[in-house]
Amino acid sequence: MKYLLNFIAIIFLFGFFAQAQSGKKRQVAKISKVYPIQKSESEWKKILSPVSFQVMVKGGTEAPYNNAYHDHHDKGIYVSAATGEPLFSSEDKFDSGTGWPSFTKPVKAGAIAIVTDSSHGMIREEVVEAKTGLHLGHVFNDGPRNKGGKRYCMNSAALKFVRQ
Repeated sequence: MKYLLNFIAIIFLFGFFAQAQSGKKRQVAKISKVYPIQKSESEWKKILSPVSFQVMVKGGTEAPYNNAYHDHHDKGIYVSAATGEPLFSSEDKFDSGTGWPSFTKPVKAGAIAIVTDSSHGMIREEVVEAKTGLHLGHVFNDGPRNKGGKRYCMNSAALKFVRQ
């Protein structure tokens, strides 16, 4: 029993230190690329809602199933909450069952960028807005196979919907 408790404590500490270090790596990866639109945190706070600021600037994640677009089916374009740039189309939206809006592809090449996110003890592909570097969500390889196999899992707080 003593060995089991020690093993659990070591795993916990390893996870804690890995998460602390990975957050630093994520920030370094984002800072090393220069994005065309640069604003300070105080400038983004004036533009974004508190939830959008937490998600986009701080790299947070909103709660699943309790967000604006996870069960949204209107036709239109999803644009950046920060800049209004078109990011995703309702034509490429699908129900992934995850509780977040999911898309098979961005609306056009160059609308988003993918950076390595090694936070929370995982290595994932983070989706950021190409012009700002602000966090939108993550992309996974478990999307519909007949549409390229990608699942762009976005935060509703990073998006605004424009009906067409």
